[in-house]
Amino acid sequence: MALRSEDPTTLELLRRPEVLYSAALFLAAVFSLSLAFDWTGESASERTGASVFFLLYGLLTITTGYHHPKIGHVSFDRVSQVASILVLGPVQAALVNGLASLIYPWHRLWKGFSLAQVITASLNNSGLMTLMILSCGLIYEKLGGQVPLTTLDWTAALLLPLLILSMQVVNEVGMGLHLLLRDGYWDRYLNRFVLCLESGAGMAAVMVAIIFNRMELPVIVLMLAVVTTVMGVVTQFARMRLELETIIADRTRVLREKTAELEQLAIRDQLTGLFNRRYVDEYLDGRIEEFVRYGRRFAVALIDLDHFKRINDQHAHEVGDEVLRRVAKIFADRCRDTDVVARYGGEEFLLCFPEASAEEVAEICEQLRMAIASHDWDSLAPGITVSLSAGVAEMRAGLGRSALVNAADRKLYEAKRGGRNLVKF
Repeated sequence: MALRSEDPTTLELLRRPEVLYSAALFLAAVFSLSLAFDWTGESASERTGASVFFLLYGLLTITTGYHHPKIGHVSFDRVSQVASILVLGPVQAALVNGLASLIYPWHRLWKGFSLAQVITASLNNSGLMTLMILSCGLIYEKLGGQVPLTTLDWTAALLLPLLILSMQVVNEVGMGLHLLLRDGYWDRYLNRFVLCLESGAGMAAVMVAIIFNRMELPVIVLMLAVVTTVMGVVTQFARMRLELETIIADRTRVLREKTAELEQLAIRDQLTGLFNRRYVDEYLDGRIEEFVRYGRRFAVALIDLDHFKRINDQHAHEVGDEVLRRVAKIFADRCRDTDVVARYGGEEFLLCFPEASAEEVAEICEQLRMAIASHDWDSLAPGITVSLSAGVAEMRAGLGRSALVNAADRKLYEAKRGGRNLVKF
């Protein structure tokens, strides 16, 4: 399939900030690792058998994991990372696990990932893991931590949790910086279950290291088989837990949507979509309270469609319903977002206008009256005419909701008595 013209090329992808950051991280890791070898006098070929074992075991622990939609790939690589520090030392462990992290992402090419994505993941993971293991491991060793670890004493009891915690912090910061450069914001999602899982993997690594350093090969093999089996079981449990969380989240979302729909049904008129009488009565009570406390004026308009019964009798109720829907849309389109438009009952509407005088509201109602009168009603039913009468009342001291609405109703009665198709205030 050919790329669309707007699709970025591999070269453009490789120039992105997160890719450059990953490359810089990898180069920093290589430079730091070479300095560490010179400083310690170690050789990369030392303990070749154990190094090869932890390289393969590192790949296994990375593979034994699952995908979390918010966090990414969650694995048990902390087992191999911590154990290799306590067996090989921080420098050798950084080399071995950095190499494992460099190799692992390349299988994603067969899953449809782009070359740029694979290169970025490979360099970022390798650079971050190398620097994390090297820095945290050297600090652990400098503070007096045993390498290789053969026994647990009070010093180990203090330093091992510090080692595991510091590795977790460095990992979170490194991944957070990558996300900041890629997405423009730092949105590392801390999941308590995942934190417990990774902390538990670190503690399991301590057991792996002690057995590896002290026991015979059959015991080591048995121990690794048990640990690997436990990792597989925990992985399946984590996947089931994630699926359950997803189901719960989906059902919670549906429930919230249904609740929102029910709330809207409780305050909306089903025919017109406007607010209903229940809502506008409560709204008016709130406006009146604000008027009493703060003097915030407002005015209401009570609007009635003229001879609406005649429309229903001559053109059927379906036509009458459509008239109400069109009138409601005209009202809603021509009023401000801060105004409240409600169907008060039948063909009657109540409109509330915050921070407006009776004169201003009468002018608005006059515009609504002309809009209704000039609407193309023939497209709905030949010969149909629609007009409205409106009464306007402004809130005054001493009025309650009923008195205010009655005042607007009296003005509406004047408009009807004056020949209809009028606005009175």
